[in-house]
Amino acid sequence: MSPEPPLLSVLQLLLWHSALWMVQEATPLGSASSLPQSFLLKCLEQVRKIQADGAALQDRLTGCLSQLHSGLLLYQGLLQALAGISPELAPTLDMLQLDVTDFATNIWQQMEDLGVAPVVQPTHGPMPTFASAFQRRAGGVLVASNLQRFLELAYRGLRYLAEP
Repeated sequence: MSPEPPLLSVLQLLLWHSALWMVQEATPLGSASSLPQSFLLKCLEQVRKIQADGAALQDRLTGCLSQLHSGLLLYQGLLQALAGISPELAPTLDMLQLDVTDFATNIWQQMEDLGVAPVVQPTHGPMPTFASAFQRRAGGVLVASNLQRFLELAYRGLRYLAEP
């Protein structure tokens, strides 16, 4: 059962008050002249180190996501080039294309959320054309095995970034 409207207003007011209180507690107040200069310098040094570590982490994350997105775009194009490989493989190929496209879209959205996505979304360049059934099947074997290796590397890279 939801709280009554006046109770809801009181709860919202308490929530806002506690949020503002926490911000005020974290904000330095007044002059720090009573603190030793060596302490202040050490604190400044720690802040700079944390900022540098955060920037390095963001660079690693950005690079990883960018490489991952570029690779997924490449495989998205290669899978499209395999269209018509065989009627019995068409449903599997369609599902794989959809999964790769969804994954690429998720990576791109995450890059946008982090504010590290390029202004223009990259696209894949010209893809090979497989003129014969044999070329499509041989290309399919190569694309599938390389995609599998790429995804294994992507998994390891993402797992590495997820470690504390």
